[in-house]
Amino acid sequence: MIEFAIDGKKIWAKEGSTILEAARMFGIYIPTLCYHEALTPYGACRLCTVEITTATGRTRLVASCLYPVEEGLQVKTNSERVKRLREGVMELLLARCPRSDRIKDLARQMGISEPSFRLEDEDCILCGLCVKVCHEISEKKLLSFVNRGTKREVAAAFYEPPEECIKCGGCAYVCPTGAIKIEDGRLVFPWMRKAEALRG
Repeated sequence: MIEFAIDGKKIWAKEGSTILEAARMFGIYIPTLCYHEALTPYGACRLCTVEITTATGRTRLVASCLYPVEEGLQVKTNSERVKRLREGVMELLLARCPRSDRIKDLARQMGISEPSFRLEDEDCILCGLCVKVCHEISEKKLLSFVNRGTKREVAAAFYEPPEECIKCGGCAYVCPTGAIKIEDGRLVFPWMRKAEALRG
């Protein structure tokens, strides 16, 4: 077992565990949007960022869902550096998805009511959970990230509903913002709604 500390509290975790996994085992809250215990961590949202000091004295910010525990590690889940970073990330997410109840709730918890960035009209935060479910759980590998930069989004090949989809609903289940819907027994993705709106 590895012994280390979170917010001054000594805790123990199995070698190979991440800081986030260990924190959850001990009931220590670290906010996340792109993490699911059944899937390999991706570190997309960065809300789970914590400040660590290693046994050698090096201090830095890391994504707790990706960083493995180390002997003698000191972790701060709510330092000023962590709070500033999370608030910036939260403002970006709130600006991107201003209608998402989950995003609005998390923003309120951090004392953010209005982002200082231009509002967009998106539902998807590009967390990658739906892609991971399709690859790791259903093993169909029908969803993926497409395009780059501000045009990046999750879609199926050729922006068509994939015939091979087994309609397990896993992608909708893990979606933290409700961007993927199940309507009349079919999965509806953000790219499908955009296409329908363009067709008018």
